[in-house]
Amino acid sequence: MPHATTLISVPEDAGTRLDQFLTRKLENVSRSRVQQLISEEKVLLNSKPARASYKLCGGETITIFGPPQSPPIKAVAENIPLDVVYEDDDLAVINKPAGMMVHTGAGSTDDARNRGTLVNALLHHMRSLSKVSGELRPGIVHRLDKETSGLIIIAKNDEAHRRLSAQFAAREVKKKYIALAHGWVKKDSGTINQPISRDRTRRTRMTTRLSGGRSAITHYHVLRRLDTNYGKFTLLEVKIDTGRTHQIRVHMAAMGNPVVGDTTYGAPRELKSKTPANERACPVTLPRNFLHAAELEFRQPHTGQVIGLKSELPWELGEFLRQIEH
Repeated sequence: MPHATTLISVPEDAGTRLDQFLTRKLENVSRSRVQQLISEEKVLLNSKPARASYKLCGGETITIFGPPQSPPIKAVAENIPLDVVYEDDDLAVINKPAGMMVHTGAGSTDDARNRGTLVNALLHHMRSLSKVSGELRPGIVHRLDKETSGLIIIAKNDEAHRRLSAQFAAREVKKKYIALAHGWVKKDSGTINQPISRDRTRRTRMTTRLSGGRSAITHYHVLRRLDTNYGKFTLLEVKIDTGRTHQIRVHMAAMGNPVVGDTTYGAPRELKSKTPANERACPVTLPRNFLHAAELEFRQPHTGQVIGLKSELPWELGEFLRQIEH
């Protein structure tokens, strides 16, 4: 017989949803995990399959089969090609493609969501990775968004990880991005200094509109202003002093110039030509963000030597520019 946990509701629980009751009663178990158990019919209410939305009356017997906690998720090695730009005994710098997550989330299950990440590839290609960030994020010192490409530093041992993290914390690491934004930004260069916090309504988004956010500083410089058949755009060089979640994307959107392809922060899904209807002109789409981590400068964690690296604009971004300028 599988292990079972039995709980009995009391009159004070009347009116409480079953999933809320279990989340409160079960130690270290999230509400999403409770709902997963219910959907898998591993929760019985008075010996019958339960519904998450059931409101208790008091006196019900609730039985949970198997351990309530999710089994620990550990990243697994996968033979995924990597573009290694630099490597020594302490670290590696990878040119990450757009579409690849850096690591899986803590709430993921051991399925497809825990596959295809940069960490999965690193575990296959690297003999050792730092353990400072835990088993789901070995070697990961900083991050890039899934749909952002470019340079990312990987630590091979814990000491290197700590020293690199200290450089990031002291804002000594220099990061330069190339971005294409909708519209023409007002100034040829400028600094955006707006704190960023998580959006209270849409939890996957960040925002500058709430008080109490974390400090975020972004510097930009215009490389080119484009006036195309698909609208006006600004090609920008962007440097960040801080590394907040979605920082460049949020700051550009806050200026009214969202990053091309970034539908999360207001960019359109497709660009329609302004060519008259009687002329042939198909809509143009970019299935990723036009944001690329192009340059990185930091100190080798043991020798102190300055390492400066560059990554060319990926082919698909160069091709997108040619399409809209054609």
